[in-house]
Amino acid sequence: MAFVSALGMEMQDPKMNRTLPAGAVGYRQEREGFLPSHGPASGRKPAQFLDFEGKTSFGMSVFNLSNAIMGSGILGLAYAMAHTGIIFFLVLLLCIAFLSSYSIHLLLTCASVVGIRAYEQLGQRAFGPAGKVVVAAVICLHNVGAMSSYLFIIKSELPLVISTFLNEDLYGSWFLDGNLLIIIVSVLIILPLALMKHLGYLGYTSGLSLTCMLFFLISVIYEKFQIDCPISHNETAIESKDPPDLPAQGFNSSCEAQMFTVDSQMSYTVPIMAFAFVCHPEVLPIYTELSRPSQRRMQAVANVSIGAMFCMYSLTATFGYLTFYSSVKAEMLHMYNQKDQLILCVRLAVLLAVTLTVPVVLFPIRRALQQLLFPSKAFSWPRHVAIALILLVLVNVLVICVSTIRDIFGVIGSTSAPSLIFILPSIFYLRIVPSEVEPLFSWRKIQALCFGILGVLFMFLSLGFMFANWATGQSHVSRH
Repeated sequence: MAFVSALGMEMQDPKMNRTLPAGAVGYRQEREGFLPSHGPASGRKPAQFLDFEGKTSFGMSVFNLSNAIMGSGILGLAYAMAHTGIIFFLVLLLCIAFLSSYSIHLLLTCASVVGIRAYEQLGQRAFGPAGKVVVAAVICLHNVGAMSSYLFIIKSELPLVISTFLNEDLYGSWFLDGNLLIIIVSVLIILPLALMKHLGYLGYTSGLSLTCMLFFLISVIYEKFQIDCPISHNETAIESKDPPDLPAQGFNSSCEAQMFTVDSQMSYTVPIMAFAFVCHPEVLPIYTELSRPSQRRMQAVANVSIGAMFCMYSLTATFGYLTFYSSVKAEMLHMYNQKDQLILCVRLAVLLAVTLTVPVVLFPIRRALQQLLFPSKAFSWPRHVAIALILLVLVNVLVICVSTIRDIFGVIGSTSAPSLIFILPSIFYLRIVPSEVEPLFSWRKIQALCFGILGVLFMFLSLGFMFANWATGQSHVSRH
């Protein structure tokens, strides 16, 4: 690769170099691994950041980062387990969680060396203006995809909730038009929250969002013991009171859980898992606003958030899969009985959760665009509002045109997710951490290089299998 020959070169940017010694010394003395050590290192020098120090507490930062991790991906994890098996799924999920935490460690190390907590600035430090453009583009691609998946859930679930509340057949009514509803929600709820100046203010809404998803998990566990097997499949709803002798149409009639399985749909399942753990665009903005910032403190925020989400993901996928087995859809909520009162409350909770998550995901896109287009401009309210408005219009148009949420999970999980989790953090580490701190052929840099290569392989294999499915016509399986 082109970057390998230049790994040991010093960047000749006097503004950045004046912070390098403090960051480098802090890195060597601190050795802040991605599993934080107990007790401060003696003689440690904190990194001297060039941006401001935030005032967001540790707990609020955990809420914000957990909310950035937890999103629409949780609805597709039972589908992923159905096409990998329980044991294989849990092993893959644990590996992705571990690798995600390690990649955050690489990002935080680079931020400590450079002295700036902005993803785009890391790209510029590593590869100049071109690197800044690439990073901004990847962040925008991923977060636009994430926002699209959230709004797609609103588009598909909110009409069902409204029609259930009214308890009447109002097919064709304007207030059951999902496309119109996402526009209304975007204008009345998402836009006002997205206009807040600082991300830390969204800590309270993030806590509420996580509470809603916890209720979703509890309900999935409860419904597992309420729905018998075999299950009759009529239209889009599942009736839990069907007699046991009814044939299962399209369902696994044996209702036996698979521990390990591989099929053509696995090209979607691994990207779905990767998509479910991507929070990297939000890591550095949250780090910027963290009170008493340090690499160890921010890594602790990341570890707590990833660990909590791993537990919620594992339980949700396992109990969702053990309810519907191989017939679970990419959006699990569509499998439940629409008239079930508990599921109605779950739908409301999920709708509230994804709605409150959209503004958190929008912040890094706006920051990336400002770093790219207006790097030296002071804060401007008109520009702040205009970027948020344009982004919401773009995402609304995209969601109106997309027919299934699984394609969003698959494409974003196969492209931007490996870039943000694997490729970019490893390249940044190789280019930014100076050779006098970590030699080119040191174990840490070899480890980072292998990490990046793994991401490239993951990307091309996932895209290859996905395109093969589309070409052979197998992509219609499990569509809804």
